[in-house]
Amino acid sequence: MEQSFLSYAMSVITSRALPDARDGLKPVHRRILWSMYDSGLRPERPHKKSATVVGDVIANYHPHGDGAIYDALVRMAQSFSLGHPLINGQGNFGSPSDPPAAYRYTECKLEQLAMHMVADIDEDTVDFAPNFNSERDEPEVLPSRFPNLLVNGSQGIAVGMATNIPTHNLGEVIDATTHLIDNPDATV
Repeated sequence: MEQSFLSYAMSVITSRALPDARDGLKPVHRRILWSMYDSGLRPERPHKKSATVVGDVIANYHPHGDGAIYDALVRMAQSFSLGHPLINGQGNFGSPSDPPAAYRYTECKLEQLAMHMVADIDEDTVDFAPNFNSERDEPEVLPSRFPNLLVNGSQGIAVGMATNIPTHNLGEVIDATTHLIDNPDATV
């Protein structure tokens, strides 16, 4: 029983609930961005129905409920949820006190910033793994030139643990990074 619980807990932690420090994304967010990139929903192209993205993610990468996928997509488009949104939403994506419209009424495409999350992904910069039914490959992590975890923060609840990483100012993150490069022994 103990081993079964530990296996389940680790599966939830690594497969759903907590972000990967390398790109700052949970699997559902990574799969949404990858699906949109792979489908050509780039910043210079027209928006497409959010329902198309949700359906593609369910069919090819994340066989879970459409509600969880749409909620994750919406959050990445809301400037009040992320300081630097990764998705450009068109339509009613909600407000702090109101829910978004259903996915059949909204449209989306990647923000320019999201292109920095997937930059050089076609150049063997990250490992790919088979999707849930081994019909496609998906990135294990995005290359991410943008320090998403530090700048946009993240929240997650897993089995026996949780995380709540606050957002940080991009300029201050850059200043701190260059300071650490110049002074590797620096402390807080």
